[in-house]
Amino acid sequence: MADGLAARAVGVLLTAEPAAKAAAVRRLLDDWQAGLVDRQQPGPPVPGRPARPARPRLLPPAAMPRRSRAGSPRARFALLHALAHIELNAIDLAVDLVARWGPAMPPAFTTDWLRIADEEALHFTLLSGLLAEAGGCYGDLPAHDGLWDAATATAHDLEARLAIVPQVLEARGLDVTPAMIARFSATGDPAAAVLARILADEIGHVGTGNRWFRHLCSESMSEPAARFRMLVERHFRGAVKPPFNDSARRKAGLTMDWYAGLGTAGAASKP
Repeated sequence: MADGLAARAVGVLLTAEPAAKAAAVRRLLDDWQAGLVDRQQPGPPVPGRPARPARPRLLPPAAMPRRSRAGSPRARFALLHALAHIELNAIDLAVDLVARWGPAMPPAFTTDWLRIADEEALHFTLLSGLLAEAGGCYGDLPAHDGLWDAATATAHDLEARLAIVPQVLEARGLDVTPAMIARFSATGDPAAAVLARILADEIGHVGTGNRWFRHLCSESMSEPAARFRMLVERHFRGAVKPPFNDSARRKAGLTMDWYAGLGTAGAASKP
């Protein structure tokens, strides 16, 4: 009998070591595309939190140490470390979608999110390489433990998960990454090319979330933009803060009418 999709996805979530997690994602994607994974076979309960390595030490967001002076090697390392932590969480966020909802959704849903999980694993690997070139590794600095809160808050509702995680949290990366790329490019830092690759992929990830969100809205006969705003107001803690990279958001299907009014009224957007 073929392995069950839910069980395989839970296995990835329960893999703590990052390199092993990335390898498990790739095996699952390959086996899924080869038809070796049974989509309907029942699986174990999905864990509330994924397994994590012994390092980094996870802290509440308010307990994180202050950042080093901008432009220093220490600040560069801290930024890359924080981005690596985000990408590690992003692997599990994509796989959690498959574990919870893949068996009930069309097979293309699982294909999309396993591909995204594999891309997030590549992002983590690229950032880990930059950390190694700087003489350190992922785990050398503490990281905050608030990134999984959105998954916990939306574990019961696929529409809410697709609204909050790809279309609010990942969309924020579309807003802030171009400025980081520009800073690294100005000094010839190889991190610029890595972040450019990540930005290009993340537009696709946000777009995939938007597309499946629209699919669910069509089934429930809901107006997508209005439904998105309602779910964000209900499930997201805090404001959707500008400035916005409107051009990248449009490529992902997030036109301004989706998020206007969720942040600070009248704030500037990027062209």
